[in-house]
Amino acid sequence: MSGFRMKLIYLYSRYERFWHWFQAALIIILLVTGFQVNSGYGLFDFHTAVDIHNYTGLTWLIAFAFFVFWMFTTGEWKQYIPTTKKMLAVIRYYAYGIFRGEAHPVPKRLDAKHNPLQRLTYLSLAAFLLPVQMATGFLYWGYNSWASWGIGGLALEFVALIHTACAFAILSFLIVHIYMTTTGHKISAHVKAMITGWEEVEADEKVEAWEEREAAQKA
Repeated sequence: MSGFRMKLIYLYSRYERFWHWFQAALIIILLVTGFQVNSGYGLFDFHTAVDIHNYTGLTWLIAFAFFVFWMFTTGEWKQYIPTTKKMLAVIRYYAYGIFRGEAHPVPKRLDAKHNPLQRLTYLSLAAFLLPVQMATGFLYWGYNSWASWGIGGLALEFVALIHTACAFAILSFLIVHIYMTTTGHKISAHVKAMITGWEEVEADEKVEAWEEREAAQKA
């Protein structure tokens, strides 16, 4: 660590923690059943896998709508505003500095729970990847109604390709995300924070003081 004094803050609300773990469970179920439907091998028979996948997908769609509503009514959407400030420093940290025991260039705060790289990643997920995955999944589910919806000319193969590609992208993110949970000051720190809501962060520093922090590290 950097040698800065640490303090414990309540960083994640009950709803944030519930949504995080609930969505994680839904995504894992969808990945398992989705890949089974495509491969024919898995834990369930084909029709059971399809039913589980469909109901889980609809649950995810509804839950995601509540999440978006929560973000805009609480102001938490501001946590996902992208910024290039300290972006290169964060990339360097994860590519090099973390393996040398350097301190994270952007400490967590109540008004900045995510570093610049996380903001860009999570915004891309929430604003693009997940909506595309849900939309193509919904189209897949309602294939027999396409004609009545006025989209009978749409190619099912194209929708399936996009849906599958997004699934692999989400799986890739999940693998990286699980790895990143081990990169805290303790290997279990980030997971524990998402269970209890409390996380240990460096004290006495505001978001605006990032430059002073970097200067102090170089001194």
